[in-house]
Amino acid sequence: MMTNGMKGRDPSWQTAYLGGGCFWCTEAALRELAGIKDVVPGYAGGDVADPTYEQVCTGRTGHAELVRVTFDPGILSYADLLRIFFSIHDPTTPDRQGGDVGTQYRSVIFYASPEQERVAHEVRDEIAAAGLWPDPIVTEIQPLTAFYEAEAYHHDYFAKHPERGYCAAVIAPKVAKVRRLFYDRLALARS
Repeated sequence: MMTNGMKGRDPSWQTAYLGGGCFWCTEAALRELAGIKDVVPGYAGGDVADPTYEQVCTGRTGHAELVRVTFDPGILSYADLLRIFFSIHDPTTPDRQGGDVGTQYRSVIFYASPEQERVAHEVRDEIAAAGLWPDPIVTEIQPLTAFYEAEAYHHDYFAKHPERGYCAAVIAPKVAKVRRLFYDRLALARS
């Protein structure tokens, strides 16, 4: 089933793997965009197969919380997706996003092809050169070796629990920022 008002199209879906701190935040913010088919929370970059959330939270597995984003590059290019990604989290804080601290919250792009690696470096360099952030960008760019889907209760967390404190205080402002800065790229704006 196609989503985001793309009925009648037969896109060649692509996949991106992005870690911008808490996967609940990244998932909720990116779901707003036109051209997004699916956003799935999960873990990558560690040395434990099939890690659990509890294991990843210890910071000892090496995994980052991230999302697997399936998107239509005819509507949203990989480069534009990365530009939006750099605007919805702080890419200058190693192993931290706001109050979330630990290696699992690092800023990271996992690439699945040489082309994704090239574009990730180009966009990271472009964002750094633009001076959008006052501090140096520390976003890692690494090859994807494995993606482990997070437990079911993490999927669509913000949509299911908007009243919870973390959702209201941390996630809702990120979603509002995407709606404000990227109104012309929202799924609702294209319906």
